[in-house]
Amino acid sequence: MPGPRSRRPSKVDSLRPTYGFDDVSLAPGTSTVEPADVDLGVEVAGIGLEIPILASAMDAVVDARFAGELARLGGLAVLNLEGVQARYDDPDAVLERIATAPDGEVQALLAEAYAAPIREELVARRIAEIHAAGSRAAIAATPAAARRWGPFCAEQGADLFLVQSQVSSARHLASGYDPLELDEFTRFIPIPVAVGNTTNFEAAYQLMHQGIAAIFVGVGPGAACTTRDVLGIGVPQVTAISDVAAARDTYHDETGRYVPVVADGGMRRGGDLAKAIAAGADLLMLGSPLARAEEAPGRGTNWGMAAPSPTLPRGTRIKVGTVGPLERILFGPARVTDGSENLVGALRQSMAALGARTIREMQGVEMVYAPAIAVEGKSWQRGR
Repeated sequence: MPGPRSRRPSKVDSLRPTYGFDDVSLAPGTSTVEPADVDLGVEVAGIGLEIPILASAMDAVVDARFAGELARLGGLAVLNLEGVQARYDDPDAVLERIATAPDGEVQALLAEAYAAPIREELVARRIAEIHAAGSRAAIAATPAAARRWGPFCAEQGADLFLVQSQVSSARHLASGYDPLELDEFTRFIPIPVAVGNTTNFEAAYQLMHQGIAAIFVGVGPGAACTTRDVLGIGVPQVTAISDVAAARDTYHDETGRYVPVVADGGMRRGGDLAKAIAAGADLLMLGSPLARAEEAPGRGTNWGMAAPSPTLPRGTRIKVGTVGPLERILFGPARVTDGSENLVGALRQSMAALGARTIREMQGVEMVYAPAIAVEGKSWQRGR
């Protein structure tokens, strides 16, 4: 039997390699600097920060008290508008139930807890409480809720509104409701609007043209997120950050406007933070690493925004433990050797060793493909 005249390409023929934090390493250059001379300051949406750290819009991570403490340390926390803080007068009681529920009951409890309505007076109260704690108020909501709550949050004095979904794009189609028109939304809401999450150059480039103030990168890398398992969607973070950073730089070259890139999720240790910035990120959004702080409301647990879905949860409650105050997690002194404490100190030391005095200079250091970096010479650590 004769074969085909021409073979059509298989999809796997065009698979491109992609890279996560464990696949790469940062290569030393020709200079080093004193760690004390490293400047970690950065600006997002007109808000100046002393460190490039944002706290994820997760109920187990951010409340007004936590926002105030992170602001004191130089970062910014983002409150989940669709979480328990906006549904209950006493969210601590609900958080206690979720944190202590048996594993087999927690998913039903999450769905029940998040079925209560969002209340205007509580949204206004939380924004006021965050300001009273000494922090700027950054609020996150899904696209479906943004049209309703974005203008209200602006009226109540919010400083930044984040429209966040599992995958964000400049063009969203829907037949059952009127989808959010992002370019119109950013023009008429009187506070900066950030958008997430994406992993794609073209999507990021189009979103920037719609007037967003910052863009968040990451689909499914978080420790409490199961999107990659449930939906099969995601791109490893080093590749995703690099692609979106390329869109940022292209857009800046064309327009002169700089849109900060926020690496969102997948970072556990100081080296991951350093690699994320080297890949092109301007800021780093952390969830589970900060949920381990004494000040975090989750009592040593964490779960994602999509975990409470009653029909298709894309996250689960995880037990991260409580290891100490937020200040020690960020600035040390570290009591462990695995890089999960003194995260900012590790980032500063990495930048100094690579000769990078600023975030922008760190984005220019050399990155190499090095899948052996985690195991090379480490046999005694691994019990072999």
